[in-house]
Amino acid sequence: MPDRPHVLLSAAMSVDGHIDDSGPEPLLLSDAADLDRVDAVRAGVDAILVGASTLRLDDPRLLVRSAERRAARVAAGRDPDPVKVTVTGSGDLDPAARFFTTGDGPKIVYAATPALDAARKAVGAVADVVDAGDPLDLHRLLADLAGRGVARLMVEGGTAMHTLFLTAGVADELQLVVAPFFVGDARAPRFVGPGRFPHDTAHRMRLAEARPIGDLVLLHYLLDPADA
Repeated sequence: MPDRPHVLLSAAMSVDGHIDDSGPEPLLLSDAADLDRVDAVRAGVDAILVGASTLRLDDPRLLVRSAERRAARVAAGRDPDPVKVTVTGSGDLDPAARFFTTGDGPKIVYAATPALDAARKAVGAVADVVDAGDPLDLHRLLADLAGRGVARLMVEGGTAMHTLFLTAGVADELQLVVAPFFVGDARAPRFVGPGRFPHDTAHRMRLAEARPIGDLVLLHYLLDPADA
């Protein structure tokens, strides 16, 4: 059994690198065709991960939407939806969030050790809360997922999670959609934050595909650790 899952990062951003604006509602960056593409990617993985901040800001369901894709997963002996995973450093989680209340599959919360008690008190009745170390140990998290049979993990955000996985050098591929507009707001979250990235100017990612989707562009990169 591999010591960690294959990790796929998925994100959509504006031309100037923002994944949202600073308004109260989530910024729509994808169109219907791209959302269907993301749904197909979700249907092909074993688990989907987002950070706790994304749960608080966007309240995502993280389910496979297509009835046909759900049926195909069941026919293959899998749950209709991937396992849902979140990561918290504070334990500030709402058990009424759609992450916990939708879908019948497992929900896993990886909490940094100082936040473990708070996380268990908040959502221990609706999720499996796991100690992820102090500081939070991404390799420990991935090894635990591998031990649970997760072979393919999709990371959907937000900024902190994308930065964490990319700077740690554990992402295997990146599917990045660019929307044809600018946000231009210094308060708006970006795709990644500052950090030391293995794939820098001297160690370039490999472009596997560049494909228009309406007026969007999908950039699919392969991140071979040997290249970094």
